[in-house]
Amino acid sequence: MTDIIPADVIVVGTGVVGCLVAEQALDAGLSVLMLEAGPRVERWQIVENYRNLPPTERLHFNAAYPPKPWAPHVESATPAEAQEYLQLEGPDARAYQQGYVRYAGGATWHWAGICWRLTPDDMRLKSLYGVGRDWDFDYNTLEPYYTRAEYALGVCGPSEPELQWPPIRSKPYPMGRLPFGPGEQRFTDAAASIGLRNHPAAQARNSGTAYDGRPPCCGNNNCIPVCPIAAKYDAATALPKIEAKGGKILVNAVVYKLETGNKNEIQAVHYYDSNKVSHRVSGKVFVLACNGIETPKLLLMSMDARNPKGVANSSDQVGRNMMDQPKLVVELALAEPAWTGVGPVQGSSIIETSQGDFRNRHGGALFRFNNMARSRLGGIAALEKGLVGKALDQEIRRLSACTAEIAIEHELLPDPNNRLTLSDKRDWLGLPKPNIYYDVGDYVRRSAQTYSVPIGKRLGAAMGATDIQVSTGFTQSDHIMGGTIMGRDTGKSVVDVDCRAHDHSNLFLPGGGAMTTGGCGNSTLTMAALAFKAADAIVSQLKQA
Repeated sequence: MTDIIPADVIVVGTGVVGCLVAEQALDAGLSVLMLEAGPRVERWQIVENYRNLPPTERLHFNAAYPPKPWAPHVESATPAEAQEYLQLEGPDARAYQQGYVRYAGGATWHWAGICWRLTPDDMRLKSLYGVGRDWDFDYNTLEPYYTRAEYALGVCGPSEPELQWPPIRSKPYPMGRLPFGPGEQRFTDAAASIGLRNHPAAQARNSGTAYDGRPPCCGNNNCIPVCPIAAKYDAATALPKIEAKGGKILVNAVVYKLETGNKNEIQAVHYYDSNKVSHRVSGKVFVLACNGIETPKLLLMSMDARNPKGVANSSDQVGRNMMDQPKLVVELALAEPAWTGVGPVQGSSIIETSQGDFRNRHGGALFRFNNMARSRLGGIAALEKGLVGKALDQEIRRLSACTAEIAIEHELLPDPNNRLTLSDKRDWLGLPKPNIYYDVGDYVRRSAQTYSVPIGKRLGAAMGATDIQVSTGFTQSDHIMGGTIMGRDTGKSVVDVDCRAHDHSNLFLPGGGAMTTGGCGNSTLTMAALAFKAADAIVSQLKQA
């Protein structure tokens, strides 16, 4: 085993949360070392990977990110292959087949860039509706951190309060909103015809002007799996900034153990390199920013005599309360072309349907028009019909233009039975794979049966659909939350309101894992806000030491 030169702050994970914490620490004059399990690649490599994929493989975003043996992740959308890494069980196992990659930059590469905030009511489910949990601070406490996150990521959004969600802001968005393409405008008009508002989404991409060295969005419609021109916030812009400020980034470093000392503080992390050689890294403060799956997995793997249930797990809450927004899909055949694919892959949502007194009985729901170009799907479907020549060309054009998709993403309650544990199956390094039990629960099922699916069908009819098909099983939204839940009660949570582990004063677990509830919108901006809150606490703690 070799020792690595220590730093003030050791950050495990190089996604958006790790990058924001690292940059704040560097700005405060602290030394930072980041460790990433997977490789570091350039944008052109991902673009080339994607371009060279056969059409059927392009249907799943992470096919452009082939996993390394030492850093496995889900390789495709098929459950059988997914089981190679994620071990899934429970009534809704398929709905937690999360698509993430273990590359430097993590999900910043392939995310859609959507930046919804939680609402005040989203943070008070227990007190308002008698379900779930309340956050241990209110929206007003989180709002300044939301604003800092929006300016750090470069978020564009509407200036009109009636179009903002929620319209409770201390500053305007850094940039104005992006316009809708024809498909999203048609969806917006259809929603209005049945009394619903389709809100322009806040997005971490540049709208009409350069920001933070990034060019404006030109509507490539390849945000997933990668923005080819860097208009969207991602690793290729975040990581060089960290290095320019003196931060060190160590890739192909799979952290497998946290080492504790006599006072139960974290003394070091141990990692394997790509040759299975172990190394030790010491520091003053440690930040786990892997994601809501890899972080609890690492904590559970780090059990020792002082922490027999795993590090940070005296409450037995590590790995519990795994959350996402269970998704159903409404497939539409249209009489008239919708022309999806103009602009970003996502740019709006009907989100007012996430709020209401019904939440004491069932969850809310978000309705999003998926603006991805349909040519891949249309081409595959037309080929399966055995068509050739002009008939094939006409059918590809018809299916590409006259089909559409509405995603319905549901609010899920934190449930300690939705749990990550360590599998007895091992990966290439000999480390246990994550095993996840998942049940969306009756709160979500009632929403689908009595609320969200009827609205989805009304939206389809309003768009002029000639055929409406609703998926029968829930799938994942790739918004990984829970696993290290936040709270003041040390017996019912893993971290405090600054994302500091209750059991270890120098261990921080910011991001989606700490979220108390998830609402219906994409979780990234809340993760980023919690990163800023944790970073302030880290800087204060080290400056006072």
